[in-house]
Amino acid sequence: MLNTIWFLLWGLIWAVYFVLDGFDLGLGTLHPVIARNEKDKKTVYHAMGPFWNGNEVWLITAGGVTFAAFPTAYAVLFSSFYAPLMMILFALIIRGISLEFREHSHDRGWKKIWDFGTWIGSAIPAILFGVAFANIFQGIPIDGEGRFHGTLLTLLNPYGLLGGILFCLLFSYHGLLWLLAKVNEGELRERTLRMARTLWVPLVLSIVAFLIATWFKTDLYRNYLENPIFYSVPAVIIPAAVVGGLVASRYYLGKPKRWLPWICSAVMIIGTTFFGILGLYPNLLPSSIDPRFSLTAFNASSSPLTLKIMLTVVLIFVPIVIAYQLWTYRLFAYPITDDEMAKSELY
Repeated sequence: MLNTIWFLLWGLIWAVYFVLDGFDLGLGTLHPVIARNEKDKKTVYHAMGPFWNGNEVWLITAGGVTFAAFPTAYAVLFSSFYAPLMMILFALIIRGISLEFREHSHDRGWKKIWDFGTWIGSAIPAILFGVAFANIFQGIPIDGEGRFHGTLLTLLNPYGLLGGILFCLLFSYHGLLWLLAKVNEGELRERTLRMARTLWVPLVLSIVAFLIATWFKTDLYRNYLENPIFYSVPAVIIPAAVVGGLVASRYYLGKPKRWLPWICSAVMIIGTTFFGILGLYPNLLPSSIDPRFSLTAFNASSSPLTLKIMLTVVLIFVPIVIAYQLWTYRLFAYPITDDEMAKSELY
């Protein structure tokens, strides 16, 4: 039971990270296209400003939970995905440096460098997270001792790249909806609205393509079909969250309730994440060499005592973190104005 609880917590933390840092990564990826002048760029940066570093806490939490609850899976994951994980790490470092230094740069050339750093530092993680999880869904070539039999090119297979495209489009759309909630008027808002409506179509196509490819390349659907009692409720809720969130986010675009599209998009991301996570259960890292070599929530977990102690700690401190972040989001939920950008530094 504890193993299952921690498996679900592991999936939930990843879903929260994708929702919160996803819009930052999406805005960072699209800002060269959205922002046509210095004022637009400052607006986009201020939309990310108070949130991006706090959102990355959930990535650290996801890594910490993997290490503490499933240490064997953590070791195999980092050795197998060493190259893409290092690329994600350095990209996030570059993004952080670029966001901080751009505010204090007055030279146009340096600003272009920091803008490029923000773009690289956002696009690479957005794509590689999708590549990584798509490979986990289809299984990675690990043997009975947890050794990875492959290279970076092994991970850059068609299904993995399709996952990367899906995540990039998903985060980009999510970021556009965040910007729409933060900007009430002007040319930037109209441009963002047009781009969100345009991007919705390839996002739908990428989701459909990924779901079809998942049928042929993974065992996720088989897990749902072979365990109808266990998966019956999630099998209804998750598609409803994905489809409902996708359709509702498009329907509410440009409507007076400016936060509804982003909230619907967040529901869609959570549903998409749990579609894969629950389809994996009990596997954490399926082996494509032999299913017997797969690492699961049971054979890769810490001791029951460790799981009990950590569950107590999580139940105490995670609600505190959530409450603090909710307060932060509520505090900075107001639209961005010229006066605000002139008098404050938000990143």
